[in-house]
Amino acid sequence: MKNPIVVGVNDTEASQAAVAWAMHRAAALKLPVLLVHALDDRWSYESYSFIDVIRKSGAELLEKAKARAIEAEPSIELSTKQVSGSTGYVLRKQSRKASMVVVGSGESWFGGAVTDRALQVAAVALCPVAVVGTEAHDGGRRGILVGADGSEEATQAVAFAAAEADRERQDLTILHAFGSPRFQVPKGVPSELAERAAEEERVILSETAAGLAESYPDLTVHEVLVADKDPAQALVGAAGNARLLVLGSRGKGAFKRLLMGSTAHAVLSQLPCPTIITRVRPVKRGQ
Repeated sequence: MKNPIVVGVNDTEASQAAVAWAMHRAAALKLPVLLVHALDDRWSYESYSFIDVIRKSGAELLEKAKARAIEAEPSIELSTKQVSGSTGYVLRKQSRKASMVVVGSGESWFGGAVTDRALQVAAVALCPVAVVGTEAHDGGRRGILVGADGSEEATQAVAFAAAEADRERQDLTILHAFGSPRFQVPKGVPSELAERAAEEERVILSETAAGLAESYPDLTVHEVLVADKDPAQALVGAAGNARLLVLGSRGKGAFKRLLMGSTAHAVLSQLPCPTIITRVRPVKRGQ
């Protein structure tokens, strides 16, 4: 049985967009979809009657989401599940057997800001996580953008993005930005040092893209080096009209959300387009 695309469902427009995005992906990849509603009822244990009310509300929310999803893609194998627990806990558990977890962005979730929720899910999930806003189905969007910095996480993200771009018949842009203060040359230091630093970063970018032409001979790849902006700034700006943005993440350690880094946090707080955060693991085409 194929691993499903798991979609975290709530009552926002962004959640509806996330379901539609996931259904479109499922249709292209011939994957089943599981709609999951996290029932975070930990604070209401003393009022059993109220728990019943919110459980009923959650069940109704799932039924409405399922009806809309079926109307959009009637051929997809679709199921629903309501699970007690925090959003992060529930979706992490479901991610164990998922090909991808999809959550909506753009509006607040009950119990916290959307950026915190999206980061929480992306940090703890055991598979790639897509964060989708209401602009997801803008037909004018073109190309797939991926951030690169020479790390294992970025190399993983580039491999994932290349497979996506090839499948979608979109151009792939690999962007490496190094405009943070640690790369700025102090006043008085010869300019040759700055040029040498830029050349080293250009080599990192080229090495990241190496091998893609052999694996994907029909894929058009653009390499972009940005020296005057930090990675988050550069990625958000470049992804304004992109179809998809891909970022890499470690996803390990006790404080997972912190290890996601400031770049992921900044990008998700200004979500420019549907964004996938990948895990460090072997990539299979069509995941």
